[in-house]
Amino acid sequence: MPNNVSPLRLNLGCGRNVLDGWVNIDWMRLPGIDVVADLGQCATTPLPFADDQVDEFLLSHVIEHIPQTLPLMQELHRVAKPGAKAWVRVPHGGSDDAWEDPTHVRGYFPGSFGYFSQPYYWRADYGYRGDWQPLNVTLFVPAALQGAANPGALHERIQRERNLVVEMVAELEAVKPLREPKRELQVAPRIHIGYA
Repeated sequence: MPNNVSPLRLNLGCGRNVLDGWVNIDWMRLPGIDVVADLGQCATTPLPFADDQVDEFLLSHVIEHIPQTLPLMQELHRVAKPGAKAWVRVPHGGSDDAWEDPTHVRGYFPGSFGYFSQPYYWRADYGYRGDWQPLNVTLFVPAALQGAANPGALHERIQRERNLVVEMVAELEAVKPLREPKRELQVAPRIHIGYA
C-alpha cells in the first residue's frame, strides 16, 4: 500500500471506530475501513506496508482478541519507523471486563508489555524478533477513588483486589535495531493512575 498519508498512523482492528487522518484496518470490510487484514494471521500474512514506514499505531481493545500476539507485535515492529509509538488500550487482567467477553483470549497486566521487547527473552528464545519498549502504563480507576487513598495504597489495592482498574493504556516505543535478550537491559514502564 503506498504511503499517501503523512505521518502514517495505523488504527488497527478499529471496527466501527474509524478515525480521520489514520489508516483504518480491520478484518471485515466495514464502512470507513481502508485496509482489510486479519491481525491474527501476521505469522503467515504480512501487513501491506513497507519496512520502517509507520509513525504511530493505535490498538484499542484489540490484542486481547488475538490468540498469537507475538507475531502481530513482530509485524508491527517490522513496519514501524525507529522510535514509532504504539498505544495499546486493553481491559486490566484483574477485571471482569477482561474475561466476560467470550472473544477475549488472554488477560494483560502492566508487566505484560515487557514481553513485546527483546530483553525479556534472556531465558529462552521463542523466535520473537520485535522490540517494543513499554514507556508508560496508565491504570484508569473510577473517579470515585480520586483522593480516597494515596497512590501507593491504591497500587497495593490494585494488586490485591479485582475490578478496580477500568481500563489500561500502554505507550510503547519501537526500538531499532533490536536489543540483545539480556536481563540487565530490561526497563520497566512507569506506572500511572488515571481516573475514568
